[in-house]
Amino acid sequence: MASYSIAVIPGDGVGKEISDEALKICSAAAQKHGFAMEFQTFDWGCDYYLTHGRMNPDDMLDTLKTFDSIFLGCIGDANKVPDHISLTLLLKIRKGFDQYVNLRPIKLYPGVESPLKTATPETIDMVVIRENTEGEYAANGGIFKAGTPDGFALQTAIFTYKGCERVMRYAFELARQRKKDGYAGQVTNCTKSNALNYSMVYWDTVFDEVAHSYPDIKTDKALVDALTMWMVKNPGSFDVVVASNLFGDIITDLGAMLQGGMGFAAGGNINPEKTYPSLFEPIHGSAPKYAGKGVVNPIATIEAVRMMLEHLGETKAAGDVQKAVISVLTEGKVKTADMGGSHKTSDVGDEVRRKILES
Repeated sequence: MASYSIAVIPGDGVGKEISDEALKICSAAAQKHGFAMEFQTFDWGCDYYLTHGRMNPDDMLDTLKTFDSIFLGCIGDANKVPDHISLTLLLKIRKGFDQYVNLRPIKLYPGVESPLKTATPETIDMVVIRENTEGEYAANGGIFKAGTPDGFALQTAIFTYKGCERVMRYAFELARQRKKDGYAGQVTNCTKSNALNYSMVYWDTVFDEVAHSYPDIKTDKALVDALTMWMVKNPGSFDVVVASNLFGDIITDLGAMLQGGMGFAAGGNINPEKTYPSLFEPIHGSAPKYAGKGVVNPIATIEAVRMMLEHLGETKAAGDVQKAVISVLTEGKVKTADMGGSHKTSDVGDEVRRKILES
């Protein structure tokens, strides 16, 4: 019997509540499909910082590298720790484990309302591949002559050939896989090379080079500002989008709203070679004002679990999780407040769990 070890970092705010739902769904999938999942929880986050002066212990990566995968609830509480400090926990894992792919499916499920009145499950179905370890978030720079009239800040983006090429190749491979599943097979290059005449011109050059290796996959190119417009005006024209760290971060929040809101949006921080564990998370914030109330939507968390199961190779289990989510959302009987209902976080998780075990 296969067995997987999962590190769980609930984090801050509503993280504990949604992590409980993650474990509930993982356990149900394992029970049904005959594999084992062992969980170990770590109390790192803003409260840990208030006690220890850091978000996590110095040996965090050594501890986590022994696990098959990582589930992260949500990190951050600006009332306790400035956001640029709290985020270091996640960034250390992304870079330390070379999780160079940020995988963000943007899919509108039946039964979910999108703010975009023309949206349908057929038109909102794309994946954004965000470069996750360098680019604009390379943390290269500094603040100089602070507090003086001559003060200035310097933040340098770093685009390496290796960093660009490997994330673009991942995007093309995914487009080829989706093509087999009945999709058009297209990769859109999200760029801004008309204004960023070094970094994005270089990015475009590498994209064109990688594209030559995939003659069966269509390509498109869109400046990031225009791409946000087209995501709203004609979202059905997108299949796979590959973007730099900053641009991918921005457009995936727009994508989350297209699919119904942050309560439905999940993401994976992937090390494709599986040299290190990958990390899966709902992409919403920690919502401290709702902590302990049991009112947040757990669908994003359950979707993160589905992605994790798929990455671990448990594709049948992942498929059953997705079918259960679609069934619950389509029926619309059990809904949290953001979906127009009055059910608790755990109620939705319980209903999805029941669907998994009964299917």
